[in-house]
Amino acid sequence: MERGNASYFEGFILMGFSDRPHLELTLFVVVLTFYLLTLLGNLTIVLLSALDSRLHTPMYFFLANLSFLDMCFTTGSIPQMLYNLWGPDKTISFMGCAIQLYFVLALGGVECVLLAVMAYDRYAAVCRPLHYTVIMHPRLCGQLASAAWLSGFGNSLIMAPQTLMLPRCGHRRVDHFLCEMPALIGMACVDTMTLEALAFALAIFIILAPLILILISYAYIVQAVLRIQSAAGRKKAFNTCSSHLIVVSLFYGTIIYMYLQPANTYSQDQGKFLTLFYTIVTPSVNPLIYTLRNKDVKEAMKKVLGKGAIPRRWTYTPLFTW
Repeated sequence: MERGNASYFEGFILMGFSDRPHLELTLFVVVLTFYLLTLLGNLTIVLLSALDSRLHTPMYFFLANLSFLDMCFTTGSIPQMLYNLWGPDKTISFMGCAIQLYFVLALGGVECVLLAVMAYDRYAAVCRPLHYTVIMHPRLCGQLASAAWLSGFGNSLIMAPQTLMLPRCGHRRVDHFLCEMPALIGMACVDTMTLEALAFALAIFIILAPLILILISYAYIVQAVLRIQSAAGRKKAFNTCSSHLIVVSLFYGTIIYMYLQPANTYSQDQGKFLTLFYTIVTPSVNPLIYTLRNKDVKEAMKKVLGKGAIPRRWTYTPLFTW
């Protein structure tokens, strides 16, 4: 980092939606509402997964990881956004920006890999039902979850410092409401082609590779579902996979647009609203998507609220018995 770079000493100014001051109060209320819903919904899933033994299955283990991830992701960016929307102060310290960038990149990468892990779990449940409990044993589940978390944080450990060290010739204004990589790269006063190439290469492993694994898993799942004779069996298979597919579509639709295009074609206005979508909307609707028609979760909530049951061990329940 150059000593003449003012951002190192004075931090950054997050412009956010300051060019639309009439929207800031409305956005503050909307963002705060979605943030509270995110915390409530995802915390409920984490607690239910821990308190009810019927939810001690790989599917809910990974879902609890996803819920915890969403809480961390929103908490790493939403409070600063609310502070900037509430008043005239739009500043963030250099260290605050660095921490925010690191965790936004890391947790986004974790979610990419975790969604692929969840797709593999659905593949094992639908395509290998008789061997499901043997394949998805607790040790493997722990290893897959650990691999997701380590890969996301490892990717951020490479990209975040490279992005922050770019010379900005004293420019401090970030045309965004959080410290996100495309916006920070766009501020640089040097050629960023090498860094963009590195980001694209890593994105292939963190974004595209998990997406390809998800598509392959669902290709096998579709083949298995088509072979099911009973309509009830096909409906059950569809219900257990449809929620995951919706979340994948919402998440990857925005992430691919944000990170797999050249910086010179990046639209800040579109980027802001897309970031707003996957920062506050997607994490808040994930619990609804996964639990709206989920009888196990509804019964677990009634049991925990009514009896306060505490589980004693990890148990498995076969998802399919055809």
